[in-house]
Amino acid sequence: MSLPDLEVRTTTARAVAAVCDERVSTPVAASQGRRLLSSLPGFAKGDALASAVLVAAAPHRMAVYDTRAHRGLELLGGTLSSSPGRYGRYMRLIDDLLNLAHKHDHTWIARDVDLALYWLGRSH
Repeated sequence: MSLPDLEVRTTTARAVAAVCDERVSTPVAASQGRRLLSSLPGFAKGDALASAVLVAAAPHRMAVYDTRAHRGLELLGGTLSSSPGRYGRYMRLIDDLLNLAHKHDHTWIARDVDLALYWLGRSH
């Protein structure tokens, strides 16, 4: 409630456009969308809430990031630091997992991978 509605809508629209821009790679789009959301209250730190917004905007491309998905990645041997730009790096790892799934004839989207990571990370 600290920002005018128009400013929130304008910022959110830019983030949505960024993640839906098929001219750039998914990790780049994710990074741009996340960066744009960071100016809004509640989005400066952490990637879980921002990633949920970005998935709502582009469910065919984006994936939700949370501590359970992060743990799932670790259990698979993936490394993901919490330094700035984490969501873009996360999406690069998601892309790598998607490519592996496609090599084995799975027709998954990024959301399928984050759900699998969530359940894997939740169980440990």
